[in-house]
Amino acid sequence: MNSPSAVGPGLLHRSGRWCARHAWRVVALWVLLLVGLGAANHQWGGTFADSFSLPGTSTQTGADLLKAHTTGSGGTAAPIVITTDRGTVTGHRAAIGSAVDNLERLPDVLSVTDPLTTPGAVSANGATAQLTVRFSGNPAAFDPSYLAEVDTAVQPLRADGVTVEYGAPLGQLATPKSADRTSEAIGLAVAVLVLLIGFGSVAATGLPLLTAVIGLAVSLAGLGLLAGHFDFAQAAPTLAAMMGLGVGIDYALFLTTRYRALLHDGTEPAEAVGRTVATSGRSVLVAAVTVAMALGGLCVSGVGFIGALGVAAGLGVVVAAAASVTLTPALLGLLGRRIDRFHVRTPVAEPTGESDVWHRWAVKVSRRPWLFLVGGLLVLGVLSVPVASMQLGHVDAGAQPTTRTDRRAYDLITEGFGPGANGPITVVTHLDSRQVADETARRELADSLRHALTAVPGVASVTPPATSPDNVLLITTVTPTTGPQDTATADLIHTLQDDTVPSALAGTGATGYLTGTTAATQTFTDTLTAKLPLIIGVVVGAAFLLLLTVFRSPLVALKAAVLNLFSIAAAYGVVVAVFQWGWGSALFGLTEKVPVESYVPMMMFAIVFGLSMDYEVFLLSRIRETWLRHGDNHLAVATGLAATARVITCAALIMTSVFLAFLLSTNVAVKMLALGLGVSVVIDATVVRLLLVPSSMYLFGRANWWLPGRLDRLLPHFDPEGPTAAETTSVPGPALASTRGERR
Repeated sequence: MNSPSAVGPGLLHRSGRWCARHAWRVVALWVLLLVGLGAANHQWGGTFADSFSLPGTSTQTGADLLKAHTTGSGGTAAPIVITTDRGTVTGHRAAIGSAVDNLERLPDVLSVTDPLTTPGAVSANGATAQLTVRFSGNPAAFDPSYLAEVDTAVQPLRADGVTVEYGAPLGQLATPKSADRTSEAIGLAVAVLVLLIGFGSVAATGLPLLTAVIGLAVSLAGLGLLAGHFDFAQAAPTLAAMMGLGVGIDYALFLTTRYRALLHDGTEPAEAVGRTVATSGRSVLVAAVTVAMALGGLCVSGVGFIGALGVAAGLGVVVAAAASVTLTPALLGLLGRRIDRFHVRTPVAEPTGESDVWHRWAVKVSRRPWLFLVGGLLVLGVLSVPVASMQLGHVDAGAQPTTRTDRRAYDLITEGFGPGANGPITVVTHLDSRQVADETARRELADSLRHALTAVPGVASVTPPATSPDNVLLITTVTPTTGPQDTATADLIHTLQDDTVPSALAGTGATGYLTGTTAATQTFTDTLTAKLPLIIGVVVGAAFLLLLTVFRSPLVALKAAVLNLFSIAAAYGVVVAVFQWGWGSALFGLTEKVPVESYVPMMMFAIVFGLSMDYEVFLLSRIRETWLRHGDNHLAVATGLAATARVITCAALIMTSVFLAFLLSTNVAVKMLALGLGVSVVIDATVVRLLLVPSSMYLFGRANWWLPGRLDRLLPHFDPEGPTAAETTSVPGPALASTRGERR
């Protein structure tokens, strides 16, 4: 190997040292960036709303036909449900008329249906009715002040003693937005506690938190600006906050820990910062690239909704990494040797002897690697069992707490019209030129279609097919007997779309399409289910190639990919058991069992796989450093595990607390992600990182570092520090090769 004197410091080393020596410039740049983006977001930032656009699908084609051939059918529809305890709603005719007129005059309202003149809009007992309001855009994305205008418009109804509730998506506008801020505060509070207990130093605790918060604020401001030009889901800022805060603290923590260890070895502060960025900073960049790459793989789905969520989460990760390798070195440079001046107990950096608990653990694993490997795999296998029964679907308003208006509207519709009325299915039939010109042919086709639809099991009612103003379309509404998130409703949609409608229209020249919110969400689920294997293949393949390039070991890269798949399966199993099976779901504010939200497995896979690679990279980087210096696999594994176990454990506790704090969110999909991600981090930092990785690497021995010469020549050499990266830092702790009495 080349000596440090033979080759000058690399790019990361120089950049870290520069940030430390010009700290105030770096801090000023980040403050300017924060203020500038914040002001720009306030002025030009957009809003967030769920929008499921599926070009080329039957659902989208049907919606486009309705928009082109009918009036008032564009935009987004939302029900306003009214009910009375005194007689029937017809006794409030004047108040209903006033409310309809007021709603029609509101900005962004395309049309409003009067329930007293619309067939099927009043319940059988006459006590409940639905006003369908069609907005120019998704009302969930409107400014919250818009809800006050709606309240004013329906005031005549409330003044007349009528109860008014807003169905989704209008009702989502009334959802409190404070839960996410509370979650972030809880995550930060737990992070402070963990860091103080784990490392003792007040400054070393505050520095990662400050870096993470500044990075989070910058990423959210940037995301708000992007939302002004692109569509992002309601969960996008929450997801960006979860990822940005979690990895931001982790990345800065790894850098701070390495810096303090170098200081304790007597290194000059600016040089210690340079070496920190050259080693741990390199690991941070590799980890961030892996996470961002996994999230970017979501774009392969071809679904804009999913790709945008990946971009939002990836933005949080990229900004957090940028802050970690620039702002963190600057703050370390400002603190210098004072980083441990204020402390609540004796500050701890890294283990320095065999008496340390993590050294003893490394010795224990090395003595019985098969036992720890099999035990860890059994734990993951048991947790993965529920995955076999996973049911994907859409979590509707019926799963929300009864304090929300959209849940109360959902219940009123169920009581008055049946559960299927919350998810009607629109069948749009595009007629051929002969049927457009022949009224008799249209009538015969309409009768035949209605008869076929009515005969299908699971159909509660079918409205008479209505003709569009230009006679080009037949439009009918099918009401299922079951609710939108019931598996029977999904089966009914598939039956209608694949069998009933094509058979009824066979030989007529007409073409039928299923559309509407319920059909669209099912199509969305089907599309994501079909794309999931592709996403998994792309992300796993790309991560394998990245790790192979960085660590120059096919076995290490393959092992990392396989173990991460086991970790993800276990996290899936926990989500299924809690939300779909209902095991403890009441603890998280759910009132019923729900299917797994269709996009959650895809998002979880990308995020969990990326985060698992985070800890893998940090651990393997320290193992490889020792391997490059000593050529002893056993020593490398033991030293790497002992050197990183404390910081990985603390980082995992922090990230878990950040994720689990978002269980306070009112969005059920966010709850699923929060639980799944929190559990996955615990599994990854304990079962995988402390059991499976070291035990498997002990068993493989020197084969861990085998690389065919031809493959070595083909692979690019990704090392911004050059060949001396492993030489620029001391490896703490005595040699541990003697723990098994041999070197491998």
